[in-house]
Amino acid sequence: MLNLSKFLLTARNEINSIKNYVELDDLRVKYLGKNSFLNSQFKEMIKLDKQDRVKLGYILNRVKNNLLKIISRRKYKLDNLFCKNNLFLKKKIDISLPGRQIKNGSLHPVNILINLSKNFFSSLGFSFVFGPEIEDYYHNFDALNIPYCHPSRSKKDTFWFNNKYLLRTQTSSVQIRFMKKSSPPIRFISFGRVYRNDCDRLHTPMFHQIEGVMVDKNISISNLKWIINNFLHTLFGNKKYCIRFRPSYFPFTEPSVEVDIKINNDKWLEILGCGMIHTNVLNNVNINSDIYSGFAFGVGIERLAMLYYNTKDLRVFFENDIRFLKQFK
Repeated sequence: MLNLSKFLLTARNEINSIKNYVELDDLRVKYLGKNSFLNSQFKEMIKLDKQDRVKLGYILNRVKNNLLKIISRRKYKLDNLFCKNNLFLKKKIDISLPGRQIKNGSLHPVNILINLSKNFFSSLGFSFVFGPEIEDYYHNFDALNIPYCHPSRSKKDTFWFNNKYLLRTQTSSVQIRFMKKSSPPIRFISFGRVYRNDCDRLHTPMFHQIEGVMVDKNISISNLKWIINNFLHTLFGNKKYCIRFRPSYFPFTEPSVEVDIKINNDKWLEILGCGMIHTNVLNNVNINSDIYSGFAFGVGIERLAMLYYNTKDLRVFFENDIRFLKQFK
């Protein structure tokens, strides 16, 4: 007890006599660091019985708290001394000078394209829905009429956790989950990340996709083409562009179509797949395909961003290079 009182008195006198922050930090380490006298006393407590250990622990913690208060008060005095000597007496402040400018951040180009897409589809009355990124094989494959032998089910193409769960390969799984608990008329958009085991100039293992679905009576492929045409015109109307619809195959749509776009007479680039929802898919979600029909489309947002910002490699959107990202407003 006597040693601790003497220890605290010595520490207070030494701390109150220092003149700068470096010395203050050195004393903090000296009196509170792992090799300090105080810390050694804490380690010795293990040799005592429970009653003595409680008493000594109470005393040591009071000493430690007092040291922290002494150091804090000295730091406060040093702060005041610094302001007095450096700011008020030695340095003149020109209050008419402009303040430091803080650079504004900006949205990521992918987020910009998502927001532009949201604005367009919300104007047509589409609602926004979301689904899980960790999906089961039923919603990702079976309910979408994808056969068991389809290559997208292989481990070479898809990231599987086990025999049941995987990282979703498409936002089409959201349409199954939403249509199961809804009844026509249905009109919604889903945005989200999807995952495929592919990486090159036009592909990445993770990318963003827009899923659009409309189901009602007398829906035809003409309705689908009108929406796709107007959506692309809204995005690229200020640029010289051409689009083409060409026949394709998807297990969940029939007929199926892929849409390519060419801007400023450059090469054609496939940006989305779409088509009339397959009757098997409608039946899987208990929608009568004899009464209702519908269409679905999936758009790769990074592909749109490539064309919108005239970049040649979509991988640059994920490299987080501030020199690249700060260009976008």
